[in-house]
Amino acid sequence: MTLVVTTEAGTVTVPGHVLVAIAVRAAESVEGIRVRRRRTVDVERRHVRLTVSARRGEPLVELAERVQEAVAGALRAMCGIDTKVDVAVGALE
Repeated sequence: MTLVVTTEAGTVTVPGHVLVAIAVRAAESVEGIRVRRRRTVDVERRHVRLTVSARRGEPLVELAERVQEAVAGALRAMCGIDTKVDVAVGALE
């Protein structure tokens, strides 16, 4: 989905693939995390879904919470939107 923001100066459009790229980069900034293929950003619902693989032996809930914080923070900083972030651990590496 595309984010469209209209201001007094005009319209800003951020395509869905850019939003996904922001989310993936933020998630992968968490050490021990790699994003897998299942990933979506729903602009209308302000909701991100990511499936990740985590390094074996890491505390999974802690890693997932750091991913949630990183992704929500990046989308807030770069696009001005607040989102919920669902993280599914799909594999261990």
